[in-house]
Amino acid sequence: MKMIGKTVLSLLLILIIFITYSIYIGTVDVRSHFFPLLQSLPNYTTPCRTESPLRVFMYDLPRRFNVGMLKRRRSDETPVTSRTLPPWPANSGLKKQHSVEYWMMASLLYDGEDESREAVRVSDPESADVFFVPFFSSLSFNTHGHNMTDPDTEIDKQLQVDVLKFLRQSNYWQRSAGRDHVIPMHHPNAFRFLREQVNASILIVADFGRYTRIMSNLSKDVVAPYVHVVVSFTNDDLPDPYESRYTLLFFRGRTVRKDEGIVRAKLAKILVGYKDVHYEQSYATGESIKGSSEGMRLSKFCLHPAGDTPSSCRLFDAIVSHCVPVIVSDKIELPYEDEIDYTQFSLFFSTKEALVPGYMVKQLRQFPKERWLKMWRQLKKISHHFQYQYPPKKDDAVNMIWRQVKHKVPAATLAVHRSQRLKVPDWWRRRR
Repeated sequence: MKMIGKTVLSLLLILIIFITYSIYIGTVDVRSHFFPLLQSLPNYTTPCRTESPLRVFMYDLPRRFNVGMLKRRRSDETPVTSRTLPPWPANSGLKKQHSVEYWMMASLLYDGEDESREAVRVSDPESADVFFVPFFSSLSFNTHGHNMTDPDTEIDKQLQVDVLKFLRQSNYWQRSAGRDHVIPMHHPNAFRFLREQVNASILIVADFGRYTRIMSNLSKDVVAPYVHVVVSFTNDDLPDPYESRYTLLFFRGRTVRKDEGIVRAKLAKILVGYKDVHYEQSYATGESIKGSSEGMRLSKFCLHPAGDTPSSCRLFDAIVSHCVPVIVSDKIELPYEDEIDYTQFSLFFSTKEALVPGYMVKQLRQFPKERWLKMWRQLKKISHHFQYQYPPKKDDAVNMIWRQVKHKVPAATLAVHRSQRLKVPDWWRRRR
């Protein structure tokens, strides 16, 4: 036995010497033998951020195009800075839900250190990946043209004329025909007079309800979440959240809507008479928003039917209230859907299904408690992606939007490069 042991040790020693010598002279690639094994082991580490942030050049537009509309009495026309950026007004009402433009601008003005930022402002336009146009087109509509027949509508139109004139004088706009420019257009009526003249740009929209496919589409534009108007639920740690939410299905809002939104009036007739369903006609006031916040927190499911367009703020109010959304909107597009699977925390019914009397309520009543709890936990996990704040934080709404913009850059760059050398533009579309 001793002789066998000595023989084995001798063979191991010879093998070690051989491998060492082979590595030294380069005849054995150890990685080819051991790296596949290492790859097969589970990775429990959190991946580090290796990509550089999106480099954004923001035009210095006078304040009348952006924050000047928040404080209309001020005549200062100098571009806003991080020091002079006014806070978003607390009493802005429903104007807040389309304030994406403000938070995007604020994130670029922020000059604090934060390695998790998805976009940073650059002073040299030659080094920029994209160009941001800080025109608050949604706020302009809400401030000047909300009634559409009001004389102030001309102010909204003139701002669009002026900003387009400014852009056409920019060498960078001319170079790309606006393809690498980012323009917030979140309200469905934002930039409504001249939007066709900026349809090559990367638009930040709520949905595609008021746009043609040529004007706006998923291949080039970014769907951004509404800014929620209810207060986020941060103390949702009850022992049994399922039982504490005694309302099965909750809806509070306007029931008379246009286009696909006519489903709301039909649902009002179908959902009447259920003790565990709250379906209420309401207008947006401070008191009704407070009531909606309380109602969502006490409900298992929150109904999101289409409005005048496929989306509304109600979906995002439900998310931050940790109330499982029930979406009835056949043409809705959702934010960050290449990164987030909404089926993990939302239910979807077609309009046809939802209008079958009793069908939707029956499905919700039979919904397993454990599955609901799983969705509720997922809502708590992802709700920070729908928070707009200043200063911005890692993976919050504005950082998620900038990451989506970054995904659109390669296609925009391809279009710019091709346009610069093609003698016959879009020749492939003419093929039979």
